[in-house]
Amino acid sequence: MQHNPIIEMQKYPAADLARNTSALLRAASAAPITITKHNKECFVIMSTEAYKAMTQNSSTQHAFAVADMPDNLGDLLDRGLKVFLEDE
Repeated sequence: MQHNPIIEMQKYPAADLARNTSALLRAASAAPITITKHNKECFVIMSTEAYKAMTQNSSTQHAFAVADMPDNLGDLLDRGLKVFLEDE
């Protein structure tokens, strides 16, 4: 069984905001990027389109607490996680 890999955002040091602005904005227009300061993630820069898609009420993505999940879905999640971890 193949799993979708988690794609990490490209990281740029905060100094690049001044030094390499055009490259940073070009990268952020393609996918969200992370700005770091002292090797710690501080900010995310993304296109307005990506931000609106993420924040508008019409989004199909929702977050729920696992504790609020119906038992049958919790069991399905447990089995899926077990299979995923066994494959690694």
